[in-house]
Amino acid sequence: MFFQSWSDFLNMGGYGFYVWLSYGVSLAAIVGLIVQSYRGKKTILAEVKRELAREQRLQANKTRGGL
Repeated sequence: MFFQSWSDFLNMGGYGFYVWLSYGVSLAAIVGLIVQSYRGKKTILAEVKRELAREQRLQANKTRGGL
């Protein structure tokens, strides 16, 4: 597409509001997914570390004649 000016580009032939709104909503959704994935990864890694520590404690108790 060829536009005569930046104003024409932003206006998008009268549909600029809808075009830029859709880009904004899409960008917000992608950023939200990235943040959610990062937080989920941190949570899962913390749970794995906690479970490994628990298993090590159980193994140490078993070798000492605990449980």
